[in-house]
Amino acid sequence: MEQARLLISSRNYSSWSLRGFLLARLAGLDFRVERVDIEDAVARAELLLQASSIRIPCLLHEDLRIWDTMAIAGYLDEIRPEAGLLPRDRAARARCRSISGEMHAGFQALRASLPMNLRAHRQGFRVWAGPRADIDRILSIWRDCLGNWGGPWLFGESPCMGDAMYAPVVTRFLTYDVKLEGGCAAYARTVMEWAPMAEWVAAAKEEPEPPIHELEVEAEF
Repeated sequence: MEQARLLISSRNYSSWSLRGFLLARLAGLDFRVERVDIEDAVARAELLLQASSIRIPCLLHEDLRIWDTMAIAGYLDEIRPEAGLLPRDRAARARCRSISGEMHAGFQALRASLPMNLRAHRQGFRVWAGPRADIDRILSIWRDCLGNWGGPWLFGESPCMGDAMYAPVVTRFLTYDVKLEGGCAAYARTVMEWAPMAEWVAAAKEEPEPPIHELEVEAEF
């Protein structure tokens, strides 16, 4: 049987590609990553938030093409239910689906103002009111989940779909010098120490691609 393939755009800039990768790793799927040229129209539309339908990442598995991160997550949960992409507890599953859907559909101000950029660090970055409201909501979600399910992951002792969906946000907080405290800071460290996350970040730093100038947001003072 042919090995599964995950089509991505950029490891450095694409939060959706990162989510697809983490979900596939969580599922224990045997797959290889293939990069789409960032000059490709579909890839650039995804990276610059200009696509009404996000078709990257795309999972190619057993003659199927599955795009959109939530569709990939649902498919992987169906074929690998033992992997625990969703928590076992019914209440936790419901909350995990809810916060994953919220991330998938929302936080537009954060996406536009603080694009993912793993190779950058904007010390002293000024966060304006729009993205600040998104940040406050995300931290509220984290505190609620960590408080209810005990950490160190959002729903207990193991990572799941919710962690894959929020992992790129952790990188944004690091890139743009968003200060975290207490349980949220500990959660961010847990995410960044996660083996698949470390694998992705290391590859991103070695990725031979030119900067995308529209995504190189500078600090404002």
